[in-house]
Amino acid sequence: MERPSPDRWTLIRDVAVFQVKVIFDGLRDLLLVPISLVTGLVTLVGGGTEFYDLLRLGRRSERWINLFGAAERVHGPPSDAERFAAEDIDELAARVESFIVNEYKRGGVTAQAKDRLDYAIDRMLKMRKGDSGPTEQDKN
Repeated sequence: MERPSPDRWTLIRDVAVFQVKVIFDGLRDLLLVPISLVTGLVTLVGGGTEFYDLLRLGRRSERWINLFGAAERVHGPPSDAERFAAEDIDELAARVESFIVNEYKRGGVTAQAKDRLDYAIDRMLKMRKGDSGPTEQDKN
C-alpha cells in the first residue's frame, strides 16, 4: 500500500506550522517547570489537588498543540500500537520507583535518603503550622 505524498505547498505549510507548534510547546514547557514546582509545594503543604489540576491543564494544552498531528496526512490516524507505545516515561518511572522501594526495604542508601526527606518535609509542615521548635522525636 503506497502512502500519499503531500504536494509541495502542503509540506511547506506543515513545516511552518510545526515550527510554530514547537515554539508553543517549548514556551509551555518553560513555564511549566517553575509553575509545577511551586504548585507541587503548595499541594504538599496544603494537601489539595492543585498539582494534579495543573497536569490536566498541561494534558489539554498538549492535545491543543498536537505537535505531530501533520503526520496523519501521510500515515493516517495513529494505530493503537503508536498511540500506546510499549513503554512510556510513566512506566519507566514506575520501574525506577520499584528499584528504589526495593533498595529501601533492604535498608540501603535510599532508606537513609527517604528518612532524611521525610524529616525535612515533616519540619516544613510543622513550620507551616507555627511549630518551629524541635520535638524529642526530631532529636532522635
